[in-house]
Amino acid sequence: MADDQGHVVAVVGAGPAGLFATRALANAGCRVLLLNRDIKPGGLAEYGIFLDKYKMKGGLRRQFHKILSDPRITYLGHVSVGPDGPLTVEELLKLGFDALVFAHGAQGTKYLGVEGERLPGVYHAKDLVYHYNRLPPFAEREFPMGRRVAIVGVGNVMVDIANYCAHYCDCDEIIAVARRGPFEKAYEDKEFEDVEDAFDRELYRQELERIRPRLEAVGQNPDELTKALAARPEPPERTVARLRFRFLASPKRVVTEHGRVIGLDVEETRLERKGDRINAVGTGEISRIPCDTVVFAVGDRVDERFGLPYKDGLYVTTPNAEQDPGAAYEVWDPESKRPLTGVFVVGWSRRASDGVVGRARLDAETGIKRVLGALGSKPPRPAADADRLIAEVMATLKTAGATPVTYEDVKRIEEEERARAAQAGVEELKFKSNAEMLDLLRP
Repeated sequence: MADDQGHVVAVVGAGPAGLFATRALANAGCRVLLLNRDIKPGGLAEYGIFLDKYKMKGGLRRQFHKILSDPRITYLGHVSVGPDGPLTVEELLKLGFDALVFAHGAQGTKYLGVEGERLPGVYHAKDLVYHYNRLPPFAEREFPMGRRVAIVGVGNVMVDIANYCAHYCDCDEIIAVARRGPFEKAYEDKEFEDVEDAFDRELYRQELERIRPRLEAVGQNPDELTKALAARPEPPERTVARLRFRFLASPKRVVTEHGRVIGLDVEETRLERKGDRINAVGTGEISRIPCDTVVFAVGDRVDERFGLPYKDGLYVTTPNAEQDPGAAYEVWDPESKRPLTGVFVVGWSRRASDGVVGRARLDAETGIKRVLGALGSKPPRPAADADRLIAEVMATLKTAGATPVTYEDVKRIEEEERARAAQAGVEELKFKSNAEMLDLLRP
């Protein structure tokens, strides 16, 4: 351990934002206690990137291991902070850290208010992504997929879900449902290449013709899209499920029969231009999309039960961010109308579903500049203070019956996973339960 003086900071969440925030703090001379809900670090970089993108995940893991090997950093996994965990936000606040940085992501579920959206056979994309990427406990749950899957949303997550349905499930058809039109799609063309073999081009052309009048009414020309489509190389003959789009359709009701999903009722929409913004406006006309599974890929929100001030899907931050952008990282107490001293949010905890790893890194590093500015008014502390604080956290966890996992433990788990993958002749193998990992660590 480093034996010089410095500030002592706790970071909650070891996804990309939490890890890059931790690195920035350690590089500035802070001792950092990094608390993570999951046993293994990485967050969405480990459990959100599509399951066969081994090179990308491997590169990120190497970066994260370099961060966690810094002696100024103490990693404790399998420690859930919040009302249901062994350590609450209130307890952390009382322990006396110089600053608390919350980077635990957007762990709440974003519901649209669609009738039937919580029924069996209806999934939230995040839960499904966690499942096929083998994050406990989602890896242990069943997520049966039907033959016709409707995915609400047209961002990169939709592409990942379509990829999973087309190449890893026994599906016949995948329907991507969008409230707005094809010009407002949110996925990246590079990401879409992963499902090009499933994409039905003829049905796409037919869909553009169906909505042509509504596009032209706001000055959009569907011929631009058909020309762009024709310029793309033809994919190999389709041998997987068919992917089609349903634009200008706002979900209204998941339809069931005898307890099984049979369709998604949607309201036809038209487009309305307000300046540079294109909005979807309901027409009152209801149509039904036959399907037996519905996946909502509409983003996420933070967990309102976590213990930080919350409003409208976000934690409350200092309101004068327009005049002082750094204030957007400070947690605000609406009752006292003052910032919570030394309490900050970064990454998706600050702005849910905003970008991917690169954006998380930038947001974390920007937020830590604000943290370091606030720490400048506090005297540095001897290394013994950091050791004492970490020991107090360990004692609290022990009293609560928690079983924290260290970085050395993580390395042992990953070494065993690599050995089992090699033995099985596969690129990657992950334990699917916390119990399996904890059993490995027992003497």
